[in-house]
Amino acid sequence: MARPYWRGYLKLSLVTCPIQLSPAKTESEKVRFHTINKDTGNRIASRYIDTITGKPVGEDDEAKGYERAEGEFLILEDDELENLALDSAKTVDIDKFVPGDSIGWIWLESPYFVTPSDPVGVEAYAVIRDAMRASGMVGVSRIVIGRRERACILQPRENGITLWTLKFGEEVRDEDAYFASIPDAKADPGLKPLIRQLITAQTTKWSPKMVTDPVQERLLELIAEKKKALKPKRASKAKSDPSPSGGNVVNIMDALRKSLETSKRKAS
Repeated sequence: MARPYWRGYLKLSLVTCPIQLSPAKTESEKVRFHTINKDTGNRIASRYIDTITGKPVGEDDEAKGYERAEGEFLILEDDELENLALDSAKTVDIDKFVPGDSIGWIWLESPYFVTPSDPVGVEAYAVIRDAMRASGMVGVSRIVIGRRERACILQPRENGITLWTLKFGEEVRDEDAYFASIPDAKADPGLKPLIRQLITAQTTKWSPKMVTDPVQERLLELIAEKKKALKPKRASKAKSDPSPSGGNVVNIMDALRKSLETSKRKAS
């Protein structure tokens, strides 16, 4: 279980409860590499270097800088940045509600599990959770994480509440700039029944196994082989499959029928 990442309070009008946030995603299982000296096998340490003098910069001499002109920076001190923190930095105050299905996936950024941090607040936590579930709404609020204030939504899930931080408006591109150029062509009516049959044949229950990382698995196998061999070996290049012969034009109807037949055979 991950350690709490953030502690504070969840507030809805006069109802308040102490909460803690834990990241809902993890990268602890990901294979990580260190940069090493190929000749000695020793790790390489990175250092900050002054780009003009070429001399190393100590940690005490580092500062945040905003480039106001080419090569000219405004220095922002740590205490100045600290003073920008909101008074409500430790409170998630729900001040709006919206239908749960009205927020597009593209706005969602990072998920967190919200849990009570004190038994005293469990009842208030449950009241907020159950009220959102009964109404089909999600709460909209703001949260300060890592000196940055983010909009967020809270929604009931199972016996708890999840919090999603949301992207800033300038981070989301306008979809019309991409989709508007797609030709307004109408599909052959005869294709739709085949598509529906294909979807039905390939419908199954969601499983986390659907999003496994094959590269990660092959990396672990490669590392295991190198551990056994003790001596590094060059990985052989995988042979690419030959390109299919024939033209580039594909009959959509035939392709759908073949896909449907394949799915039915797998299901039988």
